[in-house]
Amino acid sequence: MARFTLPRDVYYGKGSLETLKTLKGKKAIIVVGGGSMKRFGFLDKVIGYLKEANIEVELFENVEPDPSVETVMRGAEAMRKFQPDWIIAMGGGSPIDAAKAMWAFYEYPDVTFDDLIIPFNFPELRQKARFLAIPSTSGTATEVTAFSVITDYSKGIKYPLADFNITPDVAIVDPELAETMPAKLTAHTGMDALTHAIEAYVSTLNGPFTDPLALKAIEMVFDYLPSSYNGNTEAREHMHYAQCLAGMAFSNALLGIVHSLAHKTGAAFSTGHIPHGCANAIYLPYVIKYNSKNAMHRYAEIARYVGLQGNSDKALTDSLCAKIDEFNVKLGIPKTLKDFGINEEEFLEKVDTIAANAVADACTGSNPRPITPAEMSKLLNCIYYGKEIDF
Repeated sequence: MARFTLPRDVYYGKGSLETLKTLKGKKAIIVVGGGSMKRFGFLDKVIGYLKEANIEVELFENVEPDPSVETVMRGAEAMRKFQPDWIIAMGGGSPIDAAKAMWAFYEYPDVTFDDLIIPFNFPELRQKARFLAIPSTSGTATEVTAFSVITDYSKGIKYPLADFNITPDVAIVDPELAETMPAKLTAHTGMDALTHAIEAYVSTLNGPFTDPLALKAIEMVFDYLPSSYNGNTEAREHMHYAQCLAGMAFSNALLGIVHSLAHKTGAAFSTGHIPHGCANAIYLPYVIKYNSKNAMHRYAEIARYVGLQGNSDKALTDSLCAKIDEFNVKLGIPKTLKDFGINEEEFLEKVDTIAANAVADACTGSNPRPITPAEMSKLLNCIYYGKEIDF
């Protein structure tokens, strides 16, 4: 038996933020990031609409990029004091992911972070509050997913928390919020969306409900990401919907080792944090080549669907990798970890540990080709130096 879970309501289109006027409840805590939602006036709009709905509002601000366990605990404490019946998270993936984890600790103060990093091990939520998500970036799709990524900086590891309990009740996908994204963020989040859709399509848990969503999302990213990167507002709107479709697919089909690697390398190096979408974009062509031993037919189906050329499954898969490489060049994304600026000596010192952590990541289990720590280490070396995958 399989399961397919989405938010009960997804409101979309320009001006859909106004839906908040109709929300029923008494108290809402709004979880936001570093200030862009305030600067562009969206936070004031949300507060105004909630006041029209006669809902008392409290803010939890300044959730950092790649939110920490400590931020999650502070937010949960603020919720326990305020006792909201709605948790509203708005902004990029970070405040929404953080708020999902806060929700669990709000309703269950005795649960531990170690409990939650076990996949599908959350306690039953909605005992005190429901959850509404408003994304401002076009990549993570956390507004419709059963996932949250939280970083333990003491270990240098990002943990993907996974449970259908944390799928939001309501998502408001208003493209006006995405118009404020800078070009680099547009590039990284767009490639994150593409990776979500491709990994969902080849996942061992793909199915008839997820495949159409994944394929449509891939087609839309290829059609609209370059124009969105260059600031076209119509393309931005389509990308905001594409990433949401990709999220619906991967929340149910799960992901693969592109994400395992991105989670375990993002905060691992002293020479600089690797933004999640950028990491995915770098790793994706290498992982496709590694996985093609088991999933070449599925990659070829993707290539065929988006109109790429090739007279065999291998040629079509190569065309898909070439298309991704072409996008990375257009979007200013490096081809290797060395090009990104990761120090070689530190990489070689840490690669085996990172490889073992990546194999243990929650996303590895649904990858179409199994992988050992030794093979993951070899794959990472290919990604660092730009070598061909020959194993």
